[in-house]
Amino acid sequence: MTDKLELYFKAAQSAKIGIWKMNLDTNEIFWDAVTKRILELPDDFIPVKGSGIKFYSEGNNRDRISHYMRRAVEEGLSFNDKFQITTAKNNIRYIECICQVEFKDGKATNLLGTFQDITNEQNLINELQLNVEKFSSIFSSANDAIFIINTSSGFITDCNPRSKELTGYQLSELKGLHNSQLFPEEARKEARLFLKYNLERNEYTVNETVLKAKCGELIPVEIASGKKFIVDNITYLVCYIRDISERKKSEKELNLLSLAASETTDTIVIANEEGNAVWANQAYLDLTGLTMEEVIGQKPGYLSIGPETDPKSSELLRLAVKNKESIKITILNYTKQGEKYWYELNITTAFDAQNNFVNFIGVGRNVTSRIEKQLELKKLLEVTSNQNNKLFNFTHIVSHNIRSHTSNLAMVVDVIENTDDINEKLSYFDLFKEGTQKLSESIDYLNEIITIQQKTNIEKKDILLKEQIEKTKMALRLAIRESKIIITDSIPEDLTVPAIPAYLDSILLNLFTNAIKYKSAKQTATLHIEFEKVDSYTVLHFRDNGLGLNLNKNGHKIFGMYKTFHGNEDAKGIGLFITKNQLEAMNGKIEVESIEGEGSNFKIYFNEK
Repeated sequence: MTDKLELYFKAAQSAKIGIWKMNLDTNEIFWDAVTKRILELPDDFIPVKGSGIKFYSEGNNRDRISHYMRRAVEEGLSFNDKFQITTAKNNIRYIECICQVEFKDGKATNLLGTFQDITNEQNLINELQLNVEKFSSIFSSANDAIFIINTSSGFITDCNPRSKELTGYQLSELKGLHNSQLFPEEARKEARLFLKYNLERNEYTVNETVLKAKCGELIPVEIASGKKFIVDNITYLVCYIRDISERKKSEKELNLLSLAASETTDTIVIANEEGNAVWANQAYLDLTGLTMEEVIGQKPGYLSIGPETDPKSSELLRLAVKNKESIKITILNYTKQGEKYWYELNITTAFDAQNNFVNFIGVGRNVTSRIEKQLELKKLLEVTSNQNNKLFNFTHIVSHNIRSHTSNLAMVVDVIENTDDINEKLSYFDLFKEGTQKLSESIDYLNEIITIQQKTNIEKKDILLKEQIEKTKMALRLAIRESKIIITDSIPEDLTVPAIPAYLDSILLNLFTNAIKYKSAKQTATLHIEFEKVDSYTVLHFRDNGLGLNLNKNGHKIFGMYKTFHGNEDAKGIGLFITKNQLEAMNGKIEVESIEGEGSNFKIYFNEK
């Protein structure tokens, strides 16, 4: 018997099963080395009554072992159960404890038992149970209909509640139904091949087909197959079926919208939250000359900005995208080939039902023809307004100056006619001659201005400015010498300006003679000529230190006809008026800066275009 017991102990140790014993008469406790290792106790640990109970986790585990031990001692009942314990080193383990009661003369004398670590096995069971619970939860609450199919018979063995909603069948009707009955006859072959393919490949695949509901309705679905599994030598396949009716409806609507967007003559660009294009229609590509590869992923207007594009309009577009705001704007853009076009763009921000930003949608059109007509009309209005102003001057000349001259002449003629004294008649001859000269001057000025306005299409030439200045100084050399004016310039020898030669000659003569006529008597007169480039203009500065003007008082009429400001006897008030008309005829302009008593700076703008 001793040999058998020793053999049993050795076998238990080999199987890593602990042995324990409790003498009910003496309360002596024995734990073998395996039991102590399971409890993570030292080999020299000596157990006493009550030592074991503290290792069982508080609550249900400790209550159960206490209940079992009490019944074993009091009633002699053996037990076998699994428990969770906390070792001496605070590690959680699972053990299986078996207890047998030894009797002598009908009385329980010893408790003999085993103590086995089943932590790994229990963890696997716990994990499996958790997975089963997860699968059960997913299976029951999934939005997709899930069918488990016996691959040998083709019958549905199980399905989730969503299957009932999708097909219109009761769950009891679905279980045991052949899977082919879920599809219309024309789709059954395709479904059968799909299932066969997945059985052979054993991999996850997705396919679109049509499901036939109990009521006969055909429902577009997406069918997905997971990997097969085997239970009791029967192979099963899990199939997931999803209703894609809404998606198909949306796809159809999207296709119609895409067709409309592709065929419309308006340009359409869709951009993401960062303002980068994700799609553009053919009209946009045709207008800009860009390819789809050059558009996608970029800011739609990144290749459309050119030298005449309005920076303010570009900034407004940038801020609208940054702030996710809608905007309507007309901007001058450039094609990839550098051709200008006017672009009317309407950017709309799209939001979903939860007010989350989705996309920018830009719809635009080429409005070059319209804008050019508007600009042409604006130009015509400006020309008309300008002509009206000039007509007013002409009217002033005719109604005032010429009428004055003719009135004076009429008075002289009347006096001559009403006197018989020859000497008196001859005395009025000089007055008549002076009157006719002034009338002739006014008519000549009027003719010159009309000539300027009629010859706006005379071709401009590039004229060497330095050379023309020297010619003007040579023509006025006597006047320059007498006035002692010092004329200097910083004009390069090779600088040219686009001008009508006769007009440039007249402009320079007027500005030179003005500097001479209105020089200050308090200091040596000077005139300095310099230039600068401003946008599309070459700007000449004629700076003198003469009498200057009170611009607050006279600035609005300085370029008017017959306007004089210093009382010079030889001042006609016509030179600056003619200069202004000549420059405007060449698409240029004239401006003045002046301080009374200090001098003036006349700025002459020659348009390079």
